[in-house]
Amino acid sequence: MVNRTTQSRIESLACRYRELARGRAHILHDIAVAEIPEMVYNSNAIENSTLTLKDTEDILLRDIVRKNRDIREIYEAKNLARIMDSLLADPARPLNLPLILEWHKTLLSGINDAWAGRFRSGKEWVRVGNHIGANPDFVLSLMDEAVSRYNTDSDEWFLSRIAWFHAEFETVHPFCDGNGRLGRVLINQQLLHLGYPPVIVKNKGKQTDYYPLFARYLATGKADGFTSLLALLLIESLHKRIAYLTSRRIVPLAGWAKAAKQNASAMLNKAKRQTIPAFRVREKWMIDADYEFPADQKDNRTE
Repeated sequence: MVNRTTQSRIESLACRYRELARGRAHILHDIAVAEIPEMVYNSNAIENSTLTLKDTEDILLRDIVRKNRDIREIYEAKNLARIMDSLLADPARPLNLPLILEWHKTLLSGINDAWAGRFRSGKEWVRVGNHIGANPDFVLSLMDEAVSRYNTDSDEWFLSRIAWFHAEFETVHPFCDGNGRLGRVLINQQLLHLGYPPVIVKNKGKQTDYYPLFARYLATGKADGFTSLLALLLIESLHKRIAYLTSRRIVPLAGWAKAAKQNASAMLNKAKRQTIPAFRVREKWMIDADYEFPADQKDNRTE
């Protein structure tokens, strides 16, 4: 559950972000584009792709493919990047079924064209672990209802709406393949459409911080775990963009901690909880070199 204090903190950071963003759409676009390989790597890795971050960067940025790489995984990386490019080119597009189907067609292009761009139907049941996706006879109506509820439930806090939609989308599992990757893209579509920056759901920690949230939703109907996860990721994304737009220099967190005479492990824990404005770039924690840790928190200092 995300308390009011955290909600207010997000709104405060978002206001700061929007103030800084005025007249700087180009650099914010560049930051998001620079994140695409990392975003693609993490989303595919969550689905057990064997491509490393470097493999993904080589494929997307340098058109280099290492020997013995699975051709399907290469298509998965390129197709997911194409969807992100499309999203960043037109973030104002609203969430609707045609958009979802269009992006799914792109996602499975060259992988399984018979499944691409259409919902499950007929005898197309799916199983993920011990979860059985929705009856294919009702997939279309369930997705129509989910999109309608998301677009009309304006009284609910925006991250709660996005979290619920993600949980419901993955529970229905509307496609024969590509549900997880497309579901995570839709999180960013929803954020960007509302004027917030995109987030990266990390592969590392998926067994403890991501997968269990689906089981909780299935058992209770509550998506608050996803709301908390998205809140943490959004705070990090806002910290990153604010730092890029205001900092003289950005440095590794470990180096900053040493220079500031702070306990590195304690600072890493604070970064993970987002109680300091640190953020990850290519899986490495970074921070504004001039950030001053509050002097009254001396328990984290080193001698």
